[in-house]
Amino acid sequence: MRPRPTSALAALAAVLAIVLTACGGSPAGGGAADDGSGPIKIGAWIPLSGPQAASGVPQMEGAKAYFSWVNDHGGINGRQIDWIVKDNAYDPQQTVQAARQLVGQENVVAIVNANGVAPSEAAFPFVLEQSQVPIVDHYGGIASWYTPSRPLLFGTQTLYEDQAAAMAQWAVQSGARKLVVVHDDPKAFADVAGQIGPAAEREQPGVTTTAVPVKLGTTDFAPAVSQVKAAGGDAVMLVLPAPEAAAYLKAAALQGVSLPTYGYAPTASGTTVTLAGPAAEGYHSVSLVRSPTEQTPEMQQFRDAIAKYSPGQPADFSTLLGYANAAVFVEIAKTIQGPVTSKSIADAYGRASDVKTGVAPDMSFSAQSHLGTRDVQRVTVRNGQWVSEGDFVSAPERG
Repeated sequence: MRPRPTSALAALAAVLAIVLTACGGSPAGGGAADDGSGPIKIGAWIPLSGPQAASGVPQMEGAKAYFSWVNDHGGINGRQIDWIVKDNAYDPQQTVQAARQLVGQENVVAIVNANGVAPSEAAFPFVLEQSQVPIVDHYGGIASWYTPSRPLLFGTQTLYEDQAAAMAQWAVQSGARKLVVVHDDPKAFADVAGQIGPAAEREQPGVTTTAVPVKLGTTDFAPAVSQVKAAGGDAVMLVLPAPEAAAYLKAAALQGVSLPTYGYAPTASGTTVTLAGPAAEGYHSVSLVRSPTEQTPEMQQFRDAIAKYSPGQPADFSTLLGYANAAVFVEIAKTIQGPVTSKSIADAYGRASDVKTGVAPDMSFSAQSHLGTRDVQRVTVRNGQWVSEGDFVSAPERG
């Protein structure tokens, strides 16, 4: 099995898919009829070009490695997985085109491990509502997707808002009482950062929070570090992309600011350690998966799969996230008795509980709850590597 990225005929395929859909080419209920033999066709749109390809490519490679490993070990109940990947360049219009290709032309029975919150939302009406094809194990997501639960949409990653609450809880439990929150200024980042103060106050009444907003894409964090020093806090919370978190850590080290520093899951990345160098030592972050360096059979299988099926890609958090999402799908699909269709996949997710992968939190879904977990893993940089701190912990309830 290999992902089948969009070819040079993508534009023609998109036009044909639109024509087929307009003429009723997409079968009712999504996907082609299933006779119980042949490959299980699933798809995804992932940014393989453009600025977001830095995360999209390793995500794809991680999932590809897991699906390839499963195919070489008997597939899903004896059936191979045909995972078809389209490049959406993190663009809504291209995502809609990719969705029409996957559903209207390829007849996939589910979208698995797709990427792009705003781009994916543009495809929801066609995929979820018109075609009745489930979207599962999406890379990222927002609270409005799952509150209330949306039919055919199932997620596997703790929401950003819950990640912020979890990092605040960790800092307060470690003794912090004056938090300084450094965050990018766009509303999406500010909204996530806004969860830190209330979560800290619920954990320990009297905790104070000071916000230090910075421009998205900031490279010089010296002014922000000066504001952190002036705030007189005893812990720093970063709601920043990994490159900016690394830039902050380096600037803090240069100014001699050694406060305990915490970040949310996007900073649990090899990029943070590589760019920050020695300044990353001791940095804390919440993660959506266990540390890729753990010495467990499941993590060794992950590292072996990446080495065999995605050579040249690092066995790090980015590839592990795609790998974990693929693993959740396989474990749930194995429970399907009979034809594997869009409906049977959605039904299987709706009743799945205690889904174990060994690398991500255990997942449980229901008809009322379509988000499989609110757990995070606490990780810390020690001797230049991310190390897991204990087991997964549940994010505190948000007010």
